[in-house]
Amino acid sequence: MYRFLLTPRWWGINLFVVLAIPFCVFMGTWQLGRFEDRVQSHEQAEKQPDPSTRAAEPLEELLPVDKVTSGRPAVATGTYADQFLVPGRKLDDRQGFYVLNMLRTDGGKALPVVRGWLPGSATGARVPAAPEGEVTVTGDLQASENSRSDGVNARGGLPGGQVGMISAATLVNLVPYDVYDAWVTLPEAEAGGTGGAMKPVPAAAPEGSGLDLKAFQNLGYTGEWFVFAGFVLFMWFRLVRREAEALRDIELGLVPVDPAAAPEDPAAPAPEDPASSDRDAANTPVR
Repeated sequence: MYRFLLTPRWWGINLFVVLAIPFCVFMGTWQLGRFEDRVQSHEQAEKQPDPSTRAAEPLEELLPVDKVTSGRPAVATGTYADQFLVPGRKLDDRQGFYVLNMLRTDGGKALPVVRGWLPGSATGARVPAAPEGEVTVTGDLQASENSRSDGVNARGGLPGGQVGMISAATLVNLVPYDVYDAWVTLPEAEAGGTGGAMKPVPAAAPEGSGLDLKAFQNLGYTGEWFVFAGFVLFMWFRLVRREAEALRDIELGLVPVDPAAAPEDPAAPAPEDPASSDRDAANTPVR
């Protein structure tokens, strides 16, 4: 009854099933592994002391920024140069903007420093001027932002003096000097101008280090891939059962045989040609 599984059409279906199920299981296992890595990273971070409570270290000793050095206090000395405003940033559920200044160090490279946050629109805003002369800043170290970071405006089209992303790749196109692939946020507030006192911007946890929405998305994708594997197997069994039942009904004479719609069976006899039968009857001698 199941000889139809050897027909060309069923060879294609069987090959698809044989390839699809291992692929779905592999992808589900991979997504589960990513979720477990995030859980492990979160547990390790919980055991570690708050990075901001550690002693400040020179900036160069904490680069490049990773999950261990992110949030650590970094010390840098230099003079403030270009200033930019970073619009569309929320703090305490209020809309506002960051005040970002480039600190040019003795090595010639500049460190982006977020001096604080002010409420309202960045367009036409008046902000307090940066301190003049050589200064030493101590701020919580952060990795460069990317298009997935919260609050980032990657569309462009901002007015002059504004940037949508705190990233070395973005800032290096706006200033005539090299930029560190990192930035710091000052933990202490500075006196404000027309917008009031600037509030310090808290350091964010490093990407992929906590049980955030993306971690649970990995867990959801795990379930989806395993469901896909089960669905493929279920549909294959359903198609096989329907084909077998159709052949059985034809063999029992429960349904008329339609050569165009009948399931393929390599062992089934070829349908008789009506024209050939008529010719045989005409050539049969009458006794």
